[in-house]
Amino acid sequence: MVGWRVAVLCLWVSCGSAAGQLEYSVSEETERGVAVGNVAQDLRLSAASLSLRNFRFLSSHGEPYFEVDLASGSLVVREPADRERLCGDKAACVLTYELVLEDPLELHKMHVHVLDTNDNSPHFPAGDVQLHIQFLMPGARFTLSNAQDADEGSNGVLSYSLSPSQHFRLDMGSRVDGSEYPELVWEKALDREQRATHRLVLTARDGGLPARSGDAQVTIVVVDTNDNAPVFERSVYRTKVPETAPNGTVLFRVQASDLDEGSNGEIRYSLSNSTQAKLRHHFHVHPRNGEVRVAASLGPPEALLEAYIEARNEGAFGLASTAKLLVEVTDVNDHAPEVNLLTFSSPVSEDTAAGTVIALLSVRDEDLGPNGKVVCSMSTGGPFKLKASFDNYYSLLTDGPLDREQVSEYQGLITALDGGSPPLSTRRTLTVSVADVNDNTPSFPQPKQELLVAKNNGPGASLGRVFAQDPDLGKNGIVFYELLDIISEGQAASNLVAVDSSSGAITAKISFDFEQLRGCHFQVEAEDGGIPPRSATVTVNLFVVDRNDNAPVILFPLPRNGSVPVEIVPRSARTGHLVTKVVAEDADSGSNAWLSYYISQASDSSLFRISANMGELHTARLVLPTDAVKQRVVVVVRDHGDPSLSTSVTLGVLLSNSVPRVLPDFEDGWETGGHLSAQNLYLVIALACVSFLFLGCLLFFVSSKLSQIPGCCSQSCCRSPEELRYGSKMASNPCMTSATIDVTTVERLSQTYLYRASLGLGSDNNSLLLCGEYSAADLRNLASGVGLKVPISCIQTQNRKEDRANVNAMVSKFYGI
Repeated sequence: MVGWRVAVLCLWVSCGSAAGQLEYSVSEETERGVAVGNVAQDLRLSAASLSLRNFRFLSSHGEPYFEVDLASGSLVVREPADRERLCGDKAACVLTYELVLEDPLELHKMHVHVLDTNDNSPHFPAGDVQLHIQFLMPGARFTLSNAQDADEGSNGVLSYSLSPSQHFRLDMGSRVDGSEYPELVWEKALDREQRATHRLVLTARDGGLPARSGDAQVTIVVVDTNDNAPVFERSVYRTKVPETAPNGTVLFRVQASDLDEGSNGEIRYSLSNSTQAKLRHHFHVHPRNGEVRVAASLGPPEALLEAYIEARNEGAFGLASTAKLLVEVTDVNDHAPEVNLLTFSSPVSEDTAAGTVIALLSVRDEDLGPNGKVVCSMSTGGPFKLKASFDNYYSLLTDGPLDREQVSEYQGLITALDGGSPPLSTRRTLTVSVADVNDNTPSFPQPKQELLVAKNNGPGASLGRVFAQDPDLGKNGIVFYELLDIISEGQAASNLVAVDSSSGAITAKISFDFEQLRGCHFQVEAEDGGIPPRSATVTVNLFVVDRNDNAPVILFPLPRNGSVPVEIVPRSARTGHLVTKVVAEDADSGSNAWLSYYISQASDSSLFRISANMGELHTARLVLPTDAVKQRVVVVVRDHGDPSLSTSVTLGVLLSNSVPRVLPDFEDGWETGGHLSAQNLYLVIALACVSFLFLGCLLFFVSSKLSQIPGCCSQSCCRSPEELRYGSKMASNPCMTSATIDVTTVERLSQTYLYRASLGLGSDNNSLLLCGEYSAADLRNLASGVGLKVPISCIQTQNRKEDRANVNAMVSKFYGI
């Protein structure tokens, strides 16, 4: 029905791929739903791809006058557009839109030209005109007000006509700038007495099809008054003023002159009725001096304000003339740039390739010229860069690899700086988060791990845990553990231990016996939850730790047929005589198997001592005649476990110089040593006193002799090893006699070492022959046992060529002469 109003004058698509610009034209006031063009076809896309690529239609205007039908791809009218309201007096009315497509990202600019239609009739802002004529001659001209038409082009071109009159005609006057205005020309003299008032109709008609017109009534009153109108120095006044000019700023100082005298020549200035009503409040005219000042904000820059000033004299029915005022408003850098984020992809995957667009921005500055030129820059420590696209659009791209584990978030500061002086800037911060991908493999602190378990543990006992770290996030960083079923120590690992899949805790499935299995190894795999998953393995060495659960076992001596083992010690045995050696073992290991030997009970605790580490039982002193024949000793063998375990053995010791045919019974109670009677005790004391007296005399005699023969002992006490090796005889010395002790090894009784010793004295035999292996301490003890006082330096040893080592020691005993 209104299709005749739609005049699509131009439809073309820019061929430049960089610009991506579409232009359409549509007449104003086009009804809703009317298709202007097909955006999908002009972009060489199918209509279905608009929805798939997340098509967006962006508008910088307050009201969306157009929209895109996603089903057909057509650009349709959403709201009728009033060109005069949108663009005012602009010659071209263009609406700009942005078209955004994703996957891949594309940006196209679309211009819609709103074409003018002849929908406005001319009108006279001043309304009806009234003129007063007095004493004027034919040919006088009267300036009439211009009509105004909001339309543009031919629709706004006006032509004037005047209703028929025999006294007046209509003529068009022109100004210096080429603009025209209607003038009423007086052609024939008027006779006020015949007709005082003349009413004419001034018609303004535009050039539209069909044409529209507007009328104003011109009333001419014939009077007898002032016959000269004021004349301006210039018909057009032009000036420039910044948009921020404060109120009261002087723009012009106009001046007009009038040839009349008196009140007819006095001029008052004011804004003419030809000035648009919306501009009247912007200016203030001083009525006397003609100063034109700023009364209100002059509006946007680059605007050319057109006003008319009138000079009217004060004569009766005063005459007036007008001059045009042209005020050009210049731009001031008073607007900071605006940064608008059109698209923004965050978070960004850390495997995003360099050069990927993650954001699209547009910058805008309402200032004009250099003040409106904006340069955008970005400062950030991350791998990003800002790239200018076209016009005032910028793309934010990745400029290097991303690693979320190192930096998970970037703060980018975007600065928009205009070209004004001084420049204004706007800053906007963009937070770019980095999304995780599964690019890290779980890692164990060490490639191998050691665990300890006490033997005889219960099934299900905790052995420890393995732990792997994965710096990824979410499921990519969740680690699951799995036991690799490999053969270890002849058994499958799954039969020995179990691994919790979520915590990595390792538990025992069996009870470990140290004596059967001392350790094993297996592998645990750590796998994350990413796609595809990543995994790593760790080798776990499991060692079974011994527990002190075995008491020492006596290997020797052992009871025979339930009887106590018996050892025979000669009564002539010296201190340190080896009675027997207790041999024991412990099935445990380490400190649990270290054994110590103690005597816990003995018939005579002073007679025996035992080596704590070797278990050798020795006599602690000489056997006294008063010692009981039967001695019982309880030896305790104790390990070093915690708590320690022990075993004891009871030994019977028979103090006898000969082996009895029948061993006595040691199962009865403990036998204590005999007690001396009082008579025997007195006898022993008397013998001791006589012995001490004799020894004192003997020592006195020997010392007196030695003082007479100095150095005798030093010459004959000790012999060189060569003399002993070849059996050389020692020279007899009057101050020294020699004693010889032969000690030979006899067979053991009940596997115990016994020794028999014989002592022979003679002047021609100076050596003491000992067969066996002895230490210096044993030789000293033996020498002291037979009453020989010999320094250890005088004892010489010699090895014979036999199965075991023989020791030849020469000892000398000093006797008094």
